[in-house]
Amino acid sequence: MAGTGVRVRLLGPVEVVVAGSPQAVNGLRRKAVLATLALHVGRVVSVDRLLDVVWGDHLPATAANTLQRHVSYLRGVLGEPGSIVARQPGYLLDTGPDSTDVQVAERLIELARRSTDGHEQVKHLTAAVALWRGPPLADVAGSAWLEEQAEHLARLRLEAERSLVEARLSVGEHAGLLPGLERLVRQHPFDEHLHAQLMLALYRDGRQGEAVAAYRRLRDNLRENLGIDPGPRLRDLECAILRQDTAIAAPAPAAAPVAAQLPPPVPTFTGRAAELAALDALVERGGAVVVSGTAGVGKTALAVHWAHRAAAQFPDGQLYVNLRGFDPAATPTDPARALHGFLEALGVPVARMPGDPDAMVSLYRTTLAGRRLLVVLDNARDAEQVRPLLPGSPHCLAIVTSRDQLIPLVVTESAQPVPLDLLSPGEARDMLVRRLGERQVAAEPAAADDIADRCARLPIALAIVAARAATNRQFSLAAVAGELGDLNAFHAGDEATDVRAVFSWSCRTLSPPAARLFRLLSLHPGPDVSAPAVASLAGADGPAIGPLLTELTRANLFTEHSYGRYAFHDLLRAYAASLADEAEPPAERRAAVHRLLDHCLHTAHAADLALHPHFSAISLPPPRAGVLPERPRNRSAAAAWFSTEVPVLLAAVPLAARSGFEGHAWRLAWTMAGFLHRQGHWQDWLGTQRIALAAASRIGDQAGQGHAHRSLGLACSRLRRYDEADDHLRRALDLFTDVGDDAGRAHTCLNLGQLAERQGQHQQALNHSRRALALFRSAGNRAGQGYTLNAVGWQEALLGNYYSALASCGEALRMLQEVDDVQGQADTWDSLGHAHHQLGDDRRAIACYEHALELFTQVHDRYAEASTYVNLGGSHQALGDLVATRAAWRRALTILDELGDADADSIRVNLDQLDASRLR
Repeated sequence: MAGTGVRVRLLGPVEVVVAGSPQAVNGLRRKAVLATLALHVGRVVSVDRLLDVVWGDHLPATAANTLQRHVSYLRGVLGEPGSIVARQPGYLLDTGPDSTDVQVAERLIELARRSTDGHEQVKHLTAAVALWRGPPLADVAGSAWLEEQAEHLARLRLEAERSLVEARLSVGEHAGLLPGLERLVRQHPFDEHLHAQLMLALYRDGRQGEAVAAYRRLRDNLRENLGIDPGPRLRDLECAILRQDTAIAAPAPAAAPVAAQLPPPVPTFTGRAAELAALDALVERGGAVVVSGTAGVGKTALAVHWAHRAAAQFPDGQLYVNLRGFDPAATPTDPARALHGFLEALGVPVARMPGDPDAMVSLYRTTLAGRRLLVVLDNARDAEQVRPLLPGSPHCLAIVTSRDQLIPLVVTESAQPVPLDLLSPGEARDMLVRRLGERQVAAEPAAADDIADRCARLPIALAIVAARAATNRQFSLAAVAGELGDLNAFHAGDEATDVRAVFSWSCRTLSPPAARLFRLLSLHPGPDVSAPAVASLAGADGPAIGPLLTELTRANLFTEHSYGRYAFHDLLRAYAASLADEAEPPAERRAAVHRLLDHCLHTAHAADLALHPHFSAISLPPPRAGVLPERPRNRSAAAAWFSTEVPVLLAAVPLAARSGFEGHAWRLAWTMAGFLHRQGHWQDWLGTQRIALAAASRIGDQAGQGHAHRSLGLACSRLRRYDEADDHLRRALDLFTDVGDDAGRAHTCLNLGQLAERQGQHQQALNHSRRALALFRSAGNRAGQGYTLNAVGWQEALLGNYYSALASCGEALRMLQEVDDVQGQADTWDSLGHAHHQLGDDRRAIACYEHALELFTQVHDRYAEASTYVNLGGSHQALGDLVATRAAWRRALTILDELGDADADSIRVNLDQLDASRLR
């Protein structure tokens, strides 16, 4: 099991970390079982020993069974079936080397003991001590043996801390030791070794008197409480301190570099007097400051300007990192990467840098202890990205900038918020003066004020306008203001984000076709868009659209964030929308939306037919001229298209409904229903069908209403809302009857049978299925007959008529193979497997289930795949192959957990019972 990525943490509250993610362990006794096994990792712990540790003298009659359930639960938490092995006379935790923090701590302490290099010793011991998160085994109190182990681990920590102090003294880090040493001395008031280290650190820090005073406090404390004097080693150290013996002088320190990572300040920075004063007031307080505000408001400029101004007050250096939290061109900076850069700047050798992130944080804060540094954390994404980078020293100050208010840092870290608003009118004019010169602004004060107002006094907008004026001195400020004067207000959430002018000059460089495309792209509702969809939106062919997309991406008005998929952020989208409102007539905008919806509808319909080709279909009106639907070449391509485009389709359905394209709304919802169903996205399925029903009702489309009601019935059935499901399905049946849609009636009868079967009403389900079969036969729908014959066979099997079930399902399979309907064949193989299993022929049942699984994988029906794995496990169990049983059920559980389906709980019970039977 080595290398599984599992870590059991005992040096604090008991918890499990799997692949870097903490997993909760619920229950005192479960934690006690895990702790006991982890303290014996790799060794068998007998059942009797576990019962004694966990229950002691209060052993209930059911303790052995309860222990089995606890072990099964812990296997699930650890994420590996073989993590806890049943081995006589008990259990063994088999998670490999270094899979508990106790193992890691002991290994690091031993490495330090063997090393003769002081810096190496500091590295190992720092990493070891960092593993303690509080009192060991903190949340398993009540067990005498575990309490003894907790005391042992506490002593191990003290020994490691003592050794770490000794190592740091040997490399001249006495100054940074004092806060921690003083804490240790308070915790262990009679420990002469710790007092000796404190005295030596104080003396080497130039505090001879305090060193002697520390000795005398200990001496008096020992005499008063224990009636003894300090030992000879401590008395000798006091004498050496009094005579300033050179033998105890600090080793010559290596020159520590002074970090100076700040980027250059903005030469034209102006204003922000109140915010600068607030930052000045926080210098002595230390801790963290959060400078927050909207995009382009000048957060970085303020932080860097103030940091340069205050640099002299932080003589030990200034650290800076761009965390790229809101950088569209890069992923957010990993805190570990930022820490590595900080430690390098602080002169920490790479060899001393631990690989463990927690240990790296500990080393960073240890290195900063006793120093006075300024740390600028620019463009942070969230509080979790920031926390590891905050100094622990009260002498340091961290300035964090972010578009987010980072309220969690204000709450938990007592960070001081400094919100940044738009510039005041005076500050905006001052900014223009700094960039353009007093003479030009003074010559046209009204025009300067007009520019500031048109830019909403947003610094980035002012900077762009000023740059244009500065590089085109032949233009008057009035002319520049005139360019802005005909722009409408541009909003992206509030009035502080009127940045339309920021983008206008980029758009003016575009060719007319590219500019038109930029405007039309704002009509697309999804988070991103494919090149074929862009072509349909614009009514252009593929070869023509490629150069236009390239032109937009080069102008940084559009981003190809992954191969063949394009997006722009919300501010650019809003700007493009305002341009479309201005430049595109309503009829053109409506025509573009129509083309886009045609593209989504016809491509989704083609993809749905590729996945499920012969069972059913709806008729579509032909696409408009200029629409180029995509044609997925096979089932895998269709499934991949749906997986990528589902967010777009989910946004397209409400767009169609609110834009007067009600027919597109319900048809789009219909085309994506099968994929949402197979992927277990039942809430999305429900939401889109509600929109579809409202849209179809609004235009009086009875067929559309029938399809929406039927799909709502299926979604409600999956969500176990059976009364709602029954109501929707019966309304669908009435509507299909009214419009004479026999296929729709047949589908709905089949669905009513499925609903009855879900509620255990098997005879009623069989009746519905036979009615559906008659309707499909009347309509000549071979695929429908195959599906329904399978449903008939399934219900016959549930009623105990297994030979009839085999006959019905065999006929169904032949029909479905004739029409090459993979989904139907998969369902039928599963039904055949069930009938064979009930007849005791489990080898044949297994072969059927394996056929079904292969086909379900092809059509990406995850829920059905999980159900078949459950059935497969049952047949393996009947044959006595418990290893194969567990593998099948574990695979089913994984899928159901990913789908968030409640059926997962029953699988867990099956697995627990299987484990219990193996131990008996």
